[in-house]
Amino acid sequence: MVMIIGVIIGEFVPNVQKVFDTVRFDSVSVPIAIGLIVMMWPILTKVQYEQLPKLFAGSRIWVHLGISLFLNWIVGPLIMLGLAWATLPDLPNYRTGVILVGLARCIAMVMIWNQLARGDSEYCAILVIVNSILQIALYSPYALLFINIVGGKHSSIHVSYGNVAISVLIYLGIPLVAGIVTRYGVWYFTSKVFLETKFLPLFSPLALLGLLYTILVMFAYQGHHIIHNLGPVFRVFVPMILYFVIMWSSAFAMIYYLTRRESRTRKDKHFGYEMAVVQSFTAGSNNFELAIAVAIAVFGVSSEQALAATIGPLVEVPVLLALTWVALFLGNRLDWKRFEDEAGQVPVV
Repeated sequence: MVMIIGVIIGEFVPNVQKVFDTVRFDSVSVPIAIGLIVMMWPILTKVQYEQLPKLFAGSRIWVHLGISLFLNWIVGPLIMLGLAWATLPDLPNYRTGVILVGLARCIAMVMIWNQLARGDSEYCAILVIVNSILQIALYSPYALLFINIVGGKHSSIHVSYGNVAISVLIYLGIPLVAGIVTRYGVWYFTSKVFLETKFLPLFSPLALLGLLYTILVMFAYQGHHIIHNLGPVFRVFVPMILYFVIMWSSAFAMIYYLTRRESRTRKDKHFGYEMAVVQSFTAGSNNFELAIAVAIAVFGVSSEQALAATIGPLVEVPVLLALTWVALFLGNRLDWKRFEDEAGQVPVV
């Protein structure tokens, strides 16, 4: 419903796109940044940062970092590249926008999906932060490689490291600092019990409000272009849907397989349902706000590349929302508890 309202605003409210373009910080849209900051702030306040040194001391985090980096920086971009070329061979500009989405690893929305599906928030935060740092260094050369070199000379793209770094720092850095300050500020002035039992339950719903606001703004921004390019838009749906489903399903199935295998070898528990949620949503999500920002900065706000990148959240939000229900269903349907008990560990609650 919020997406539909956003599209209607974008089509019938005069000059709404120009208003959004006038409120920018460098390459970052301030209205979108506000929504993402509000969305991320409560989630990053809930992360138990005091437990992170203990997490890094064990082997579990390094195993999952390796899996996440492999899925996000090798498998994901290649799958999106293949799907874009297979489904959009005659639409090079839209294909470029789709590839830009595939290269932008998720730093924001995955926290929402992980929370809804009851994944491990601390491990999710670590993977998001590591992928965000890598995004600053890798997004520009990946864009040049996958679009200019692998994709031929259909476009001339010059992505600035500065624009990418600023986008990541704003979309993740500000809410991260705000979350840390809020968590330990409330803890210091009250108590940990008050923080966890009183403050966080009241503060957490702000994340969903931020999500709805962000979706509204993004679709108002591109509503006019979506309505007047329905044919290519529906074609762009195909690689996007296939990508999210393939990446999510593959990661979830892999962690489930490793959970079963681990129970037979009697090793320390590295996997389980919570980590299946973390890995599947981290692999199956994308930083569409960064992809849109880069597409607009390089090709222009009315470009086909920017429109294709905007289709990312139009597809990702409903598909991954549906997959959260699939995750919860499989969490109850599959016998995770037996496998985790057999590994000699306390089962995930």
